[in-house]
Amino acid sequence: MSALLLRLAGPLSSYGSASSFHHRRGTHPHPTRSALIGMFAAAQGRPRLRALAPHHDLPDEPSYHDLTFTIRIDRPGTLLTDFHTVGGGLPHGEGLRMSKGGYRSAARSTLVTRRDYLADAVFTVAVQGPEPLVERIATTLEHPVWAPYLGRRCCIPDEPLLLAASVPDPVTALRAAVPLCLTAPPPPGAATTPVDFIWEQQPDTTVACRHYELPHSPIDFTPGQRTYTTYSVWSTTEPLPTDLYAGPQPLHTLTAYRHAHHHTDRTPDHLLDQEPPCRPPSSTPAP
Repeated sequence: MSALLLRLAGPLSSYGSASSFHHRRGTHPHPTRSALIGMFAAAQGRPRLRALAPHHDLPDEPSYHDLTFTIRIDRPGTLLTDFHTVGGGLPHGEGLRMSKGGYRSAARSTLVTRRDYLADAVFTVAVQGPEPLVERIATTLEHPVWAPYLGRRCCIPDEPLLLAASVPDPVTALRAAVPLCLTAPPPPGAATTPVDFIWEQQPDTTVACRHYELPHSPIDFTPGQRTYTTYSVWSTTEPLPTDLYAGPQPLHTLTAYRHAHHHTDRTPDHLLDQEPPCRPPSSTPAP
């Protein structure tokens, strides 16, 4: 097993919690398995039809289902709702079509949707799995076929995205080493600051731990037959050292950490398993 560390941060992110056909398109408060696996498959250039297929050219043919994620919620972000209207003002026969093939009536020609985003959220994610697969993910994120995005294609991640590869103990790194991007500085004189974690394996911790299930583990990304299943997670609030705080402008601290753990930059001609580009997998789960 091996691990890498990602920093998922940007002006906006949105981790779908309902079907794209809902008038209200919500966001989960942290990245889901669907969003993360969709990002990896898109970076590799896999079409939706085979996004989740095993990697037959790697030892033991691992798949994205073999991955385990641990999420540190550095900054939960602020919920932002974007109000959309589509189709208003167009004459009948030129507006929005219905699923049965006809057009919406003039009285219902305007479709109103509300789309939720997380503004200025920051998540540090440990990705653990078979070493050949984790190495491929790290390499393709540095040389992506399709650009990574934070749940929706309009949500572009900040740099650095890949913080470290081949991390021997990612949990210790999250708790004691990776720079922490907080909403506000820790109180003066405080030795620790509380930070929320989401675990896909029951954590070894002395703090209170809550267990629940989420419905965002993808089974099939194929358009028209997207299916998902539930997976277990545990949430904790951990007291982290305040000296991890990266300051109000953390780029220099994050860059220094990344350079200290830099993944070897090489052209991934022997690692890519690509097909001609098409639309990348969506991370929005079905209801």
